[in-house]
Amino acid sequence: MSILDTIIEEKRKHVAECKKLIGQHEFEHEPLFNRKTISLKERMLQPNSSGIIAEFKRQSPSKGIINDKVLPQIITKAYQDAGVAGVSILTDTPFFGGFPDDVILSRKELSIPILRKDFIVDEYQLFEAKALGADVILLIAAVLEKEEVAHLAKIASSLGLEILFEVHDSEELEKICPEVTFVGVNNRNLKTFAVDLDQSMQLAKLIPDNFLKISESGIENPETIKKLKLSGLNGFLIGESFMKTDNPGGACKRFIEQLQLL
Repeated sequence: MSILDTIIEEKRKHVAECKKLIGQHEFEHEPLFNRKTISLKERMLQPNSSGIIAEFKRQSPSKGIINDKVLPQIITKAYQDAGVAGVSILTDTPFFGGFPDDVILSRKELSIPILRKDFIVDEYQLFEAKALGADVILLIAAVLEKEEVAHLAKIASSLGLEILFEVHDSEELEKICPEVTFVGVNNRNLKTFAVDLDQSMQLAKLIPDNFLKISESGIENPETIKKLKLSGLNGFLIGESFMKTDNPGGACKRFIEQLQLL
């Protein structure tokens, strides 16, 4: 069993337990549920957009603890001040050290979109994401059947959430549905955790142009973004490069300043 299989197995168990504690429709009574979401797509398409989605991530299965000494609301506010298009927040606890409350805490400080990044396997998590104050959710092709993608994407869209659909190879592109907003290419293989940036450049050619194209993982310098842009990528999800420093917000600010000089 791969680490991805293990994560999904645990996620399904976790969601089942959560359903016993809080009913799905109870989320509709939460204060943030009826807020108007902020469009990451609109921010991405702005002429002066950095295109960067900066991620708050404490740990990962491949790297272990990356940075568990910082608070989400402080780091994500620093990302916003640095000029990112949006922020991504890991909410998986056992494997990534995240918590749903990280989104709530950050939402209080931010006026930019939040991607609730987790392993979505049930519509319950979409209602939860909306109640947490998220604007975008992640659907991973590798863990969902085509029919599941379509079902979850329709519900997410009905809730006003934008959808980042993550793929790893050309076969997974066949699962795209019209409700998807962004197609993200994860340069990190979720089964082996090896990183290959050529993955984004190759798959970008195959992704229909009516979807914004996002490169995820392994981006460590502004020069890489320049190459990715030339290949048709619109956005860039960066987490570990910032989080592994003592000052993730400062690292993000310097990165964007260097990017603007290219």
